[in-house]
Amino acid sequence: MDKSSAMSPIDWALLVVLSLLWGGSFFFAEIALRDFQPFTIVAVRVALASLALFVLIKARGGALPYSRAVWLAFAGMGLLNNIIPFSLLFYGQTQIGAGLASILNATTPVFTVIVAHYVTNDERMNPGKIVGAGFGLAGVAVLIGADALQGVSWSVLAMIGCLGAALSYAFAAIYGRRFKSMGLEPTTVAFGQVTASAIMMTPVALIIDAPPSAPGADSVAALVALGLFSTALAYYLYFRILSSSGATNLTLVTFLIPASSVTLGVLFLGERLSSTDFAGVALIAVGLAVMDGRLWRRLRAHRKAVS
Repeated sequence: MDKSSAMSPIDWALLVVLSLLWGGSFFFAEIALRDFQPFTIVAVRVALASLALFVLIKARGGALPYSRAVWLAFAGMGLLNNIIPFSLLFYGQTQIGAGLASILNATTPVFTVIVAHYVTNDERMNPGKIVGAGFGLAGVAVLIGADALQGVSWSVLAMIGCLGAALSYAFAAIYGRRFKSMGLEPTTVAFGQVTASAIMMTPVALIIDAPPSAPGADSVAALVALGLFSTALAYYLYFRILSSSGATNLTLVTFLIPASSVTLGVLFLGERLSSTDFAGVALIAVGLAVMDGRLWRRLRAHRKAVS
């Protein structure tokens, strides 16, 4: 079994925790967007995460890298894994609900297997992944709906933006594999990319976004949670899983994220999914299950055992 299909029980446990942290990010963002604009949320999110990870590294007696090549790599990762997807998702959530945004984000593995096929030598597409990608893209088409053919509305643009975020995450998952060969600890990589993101994003937010006027306590608390839990802690787990299990396995986290995001949206934000949304979710879920292949391998193994 190659690395792209093998995961330890610890990796699976970490993947579930990561899905809860990132599923919560859509919920926190929905609340923060009541008083803060998207670029400001991106900048504050990565800045808080940078501070938290810096404190963690120093508390553990770790050293920070100073190599120009390493920091250029951090900047590239920050662009692909923070600035582009965060900005697109937060914009998208100004027009669509947190649940739908998270469902569209669940297409990340579909884009990842396609990107990995063309830019890597060890994570190639096979018939199962091709069929799974087809189901996933069909699910996207159902979610966006036939109304998009009649004209591009703000909600359609928001959904396309969420898909752009998923594509950016796919490139980030492949790009991030280089950090293992650099011999960097997961915490250091997480710190480096959010720090580079904060440096790049802060002037953008200051120039483009208007300053918030007396934001509510709920919005501030959600923004803090977004930075500390859904970013700082989440990215530590992200790079640990990426290092041990590969890019395609890592993006399976997006298969788990919608469940927590939709649940939080229904319980606390009054969101509801339509029958069309559920149909799209079902197609994406089938696509991801086919691409992953674990279910089919276990069914075949069970049939052999009973026979």
